[in-house]
Amino acid sequence: MKAKELKNKSNPELQKTLIDTRAKLAQLSIDYRTKEVKNVREIRGLKRTIARILTIMSQADKTPKGEKS
Repeated sequence: MKAKELKNKSNPELQKTLIDTRAKLAQLSIDYRTKEVKNVREIRGLKRTIARILTIMSQADKTPKGEKS
């Protein structure tokens, strides 16, 4: 997911996306260990998406109320 798409989401939507992405990452990690993953790079992409979500959420917490960047 791109950062621009994530910035347009509200905090509850980001929370839901984060939970879903972490669940998918956990499943892929299990599949990787049992050699059932065909695209190993997807794991890296999910980790980066999680990092993007957490970064956007922390930036949103630091911005003053009423100001949107």
